[in-house]
Amino acid sequence: MSYNSELLSTLWFLPGIGVIGAVIANTSGTGGGVVFVPVFNALRELGELDLQPLQIVGISMCIQSFGMTMGALRWTDRLYHQPLPDELHATVRPRDFFAVCLAVMALSLPAMLVTQRWAQLDQHAVLTAYKLFSILLGLALIASTWTFNFKRGEKDRLERADLAVVLLLAIPGGILTALFSVGIGELVAHYLFIRHYPVLLCTGAACVISAVSVIAGSLWHVQAGSVPWEVVLLAVPGAILGGFLARPIALWLGARRLKTLDGGWIVASALYLLWSNAN
Repeated sequence: MSYNSELLSTLWFLPGIGVIGAVIANTSGTGGGVVFVPVFNALRELGELDLQPLQIVGISMCIQSFGMTMGALRWTDRLYHQPLPDELHATVRPRDFFAVCLAVMALSLPAMLVTQRWAQLDQHAVLTAYKLFSILLGLALIASTWTFNFKRGEKDRLERADLAVVLLLAIPGGILTALFSVGIGELVAHYLFIRHYPVLLCTGAACVISAVSVIAGSLWHVQAGSVPWEVVLLAVPGAILGGFLARPIALWLGARRLKTLDGGWIVASALYLLWSNAN
């Protein structure tokens, strides 16, 4: 393991990026890649960092391994210390929470690991298709939040049909996570949000899934030597802090504002990545 000590002084702002990325990742459940990938792409375009696409994915996964793990632990703690729900809100059953986590990971982890090691895919084409889908998903989340879900009570039990859908999302989500360090958490969280489950189930389960996924995915990048450690060393403390702060921020925002901000960020970051790849 080696690092460039000169970069430690020039990239002084990375702890702040780590905090912001982890807060967004762990309040929404989408994973830190929705922040880190656009940011590191921008730094590469500006000439601040000489990074290859594979290195950007490796950095993002390693940083998320710390930030998403902190967030996952915080949300899991909340699962066992839920207050009485307000009107239109519901409590989450632990069996539903872990059913989503374990069922999704049983399919997404093998898909991610196989993709990392053996799959040869056109990343530009996959990114374009994925981000176009993300835009539709983000707009659908915002629309559903302010229309038919506005005055409807949250679901208090996981429906079998919804579990079946997240299982269908698991394999493509694992493939996307291998390629871009983000995917599975975003798909699971947004689908459950649209279906109007409590924030704890949507965000918390997605954080657990994302945390385990990026830890497993980071191992391959470390072995392949595609991780610039000076970048990781600077961002990780901020990511841990952001992961710790994310849960109270999400609860303070409330479901509607959280969903709106989440959907808006996904649309904005997707449009930026599409524009960046087109130029």
